Amino acid sequence: AWILALEAIVIAIFAARDVFLFYVLFELMILPVYVLVARYGGEGRHRAAIKFVLYSLFGGLVMLVGVVALAARAEGPKGLLFESAAQAASGNGMLVFLTFFAAFAIKAPMFPVHTWLPDAAEKAPAGTSTLLVGVLDKVGTYGMIALCLPIAPDAAKSAAVPVMVFAVISIFWGAFMAIASNDLMRLIAYTSVSHFGFIVLGVFSGSSTAMTGAIVYMVAHGVATGALFLTVGFLGRRGPGYAIGGYGGWQRATPLIAGVFLTAGLATIALPGLSGFVPEYLVLMGTWTVSGPLALFAVLGVVIAAMYILMPYQ
Repeated sequence: AWILALEAIVIAIFAARDVFLFYVLFELMILPVYVLVARYGGEGRHRAAIKFVLYSLFGGLVMLVGVVALAARAEGPKGLLFESAAQAASGNGMLVFLTFFAAFAIKAPMFPVHTWLPDAAEKAPAGTSTLLVGVLDKVGTYGMIALCLPIAPDAAKSAAVPVMVFAVISIFWGAFMAIASNDLMRLIAYTSVSHFGFIVLGVFSGSSTAMTGAIVYMVAHGVATGALFLTVGFLGRRGPGYAIGGYGGWQRATPLIAGVFLTAGLATIALPGLSGFVPEYLVLMGTWTVSGPLALFAVLGVVIAAMYILMPYQ
């Protein structure tokens, strides 16, 4: 019932065309996720659930400032429609952009406001972690595309370079933290921080090629990472938990599951022929036309990604 409620809210978020309605649903999404983590998660689930709520509520309250700023200048009830909000944001464009972007950066998640995700994904049931990273976090990047860019285009353009720098930092931070993780669920969560860095990089690069890649990346990431979470969750309920060291030699015992894990992992690191290759290629090529140095740093993140998938598999 809680999963169905969460699904209904998320569908409504992606269907909403009014800024205030979007905000209400954005906040309402917190409740079912909290229950799913706090009631059905593993040891330490209450702390992880509370941390998720605090981060999400803080982002929502910051976003509310931007909604109020838009409402104060909106002309009539239609002034808060996505198509009309840009006019209402005139004069307060940077304020609106920063408040909305902060909320979406937490939800995405981006460095340094990402720390709620590894805890929540580690302690939540595997199905909840799959929804959390595969679907719910996309609300953050979707919000950047649907609200931040069209409502405050000048502010978004002014802030593009700092945002892209933080996106590259997210790529490296998530990758290095994944390599250092001994818990499979936590490792997958940190890989998502790295992948969201690629998505945000594509969104704010200003290149239509990179933007297309970012949108496709959102779907490809949900498929591949969802497969990883479900496979690891399957193992965790039947094996010795989620510690990497507890699964030595499992390919000989369960070759099909090991193959699914490897295939999903290779898809996340953009192996040609799998779902992650085309969107990551488009993001990198589009970013290269805008900023060669940032694109080169992002390419190094691709190399590191091979380590955090192949090392735990080995």
